[in-house]
Amino acid sequence: MSHPRLTLALDAPDALPSDGRIVVYRPTADTDLSDLPKARLQLVQGFRPDYEALAARGYAVAPAAEGSFAAAVVFVPRAKAEARALLAEASARVVPGGPIWVDGLKTDGIDSLLKDLRALVPISDPIAKAHGKIFGFAAAPGALDAWAAKPQQPAPGFTTAPGVFSADGIDRGSALLAACLPETLPARVVDLGAGWGWLAAQVLARKGVEQVDLVEAEHSALECSKMNISDPRARFLWADATKVKFENRPLAAVMNPPFHTTRNADPALGIAFIRAAAGLLSLSGTLWMVANRHLPYEAVLRECFHEVEEITPPTGRDGAFRIFRAERPIAHATKPAKAAPEPAGRRVVRTRR
Repeated sequence: MSHPRLTLALDAPDALPSDGRIVVYRPTADTDLSDLPKARLQLVQGFRPDYEALAARGYAVAPAAEGSFAAAVVFVPRAKAEARALLAEASARVVPGGPIWVDGLKTDGIDSLLKDLRALVPISDPIAKAHGKIFGFAAAPGALDAWAAKPQQPAPGFTTAPGVFSADGIDRGSALLAACLPETLPARVVDLGAGWGWLAAQVLARKGVEQVDLVEAEHSALECSKMNISDPRARFLWADATKVKFENRPLAAVMNPPFHTTRNADPALGIAFIRAAAGLLSLSGTLWMVANRHLPYEAVLRECFHEVEEITPPTGRDGAFRIFRAERPIAHATKPAKAAPEPAGRRVVRTRR
């Protein structure tokens, strides 16, 4: 099945130049790119499951763009700051006058982006189809410089980038989890879905810790964590937390798992994180986890661990979050459930909770 809007846009005369590289920002594993010349494409996708799926389809894919291009296609992400930053980068990397096509769903803010962009550069007539729009503009040096990515400082000593989870402040769930961690932790701890590194930094501040593995699927978030944590005990892994494996099993894990793959909550994603944690931990290991109170995780934790306890934060019971400590994984219960998600086909969106 062809892409419903891209096919129509590329039917226009001179929609793309006849030669030169074309950069495609943020295609997902299931994005149909068959109308584009595959040999000329450079895909830019930093979400590890999508990156791996696109590479398996034979595309040249990288977590970040390098060099200049004759044209660009930008699939708009939901985060407004990230969408603007991608358009600014595309305008800077495409040769002056080269076409930049912008595609997005209405639910992801394409109408607002179109309105804002019209105030800065001339826009082609939008094509509306399948609950979204696509339109084009010509790259113009400096026209979108005001939209270029600007680092944020969500907490003293920490830097984030547009589009990463909780970019403008410490997530409250992570803060509650950190407050519930004991003063002393095992020598080796893994942080599943580590984001920009704040929770891992709190783990490194505990006694007894000799190594922390930060596992994060979003490349830009992991790059932020590398800037934020200079402690030599930290190791950084760009990987899907639901599939990561270690040769030597860690004794502890912490996690604040995402629970959205679309705008709707998807408990299967958190369930996959729980089973992954149980599968990678030592059989005497411990998991500390925070989750939204309404999500049905306790039963799954009890299927995967011999002991499960809900911890009350020092500030008292929280109406939105639950903190769990689960100990001693059950070996036979760590296999993924049949209903487990397939994150390689979707980009996980971690929304502020």
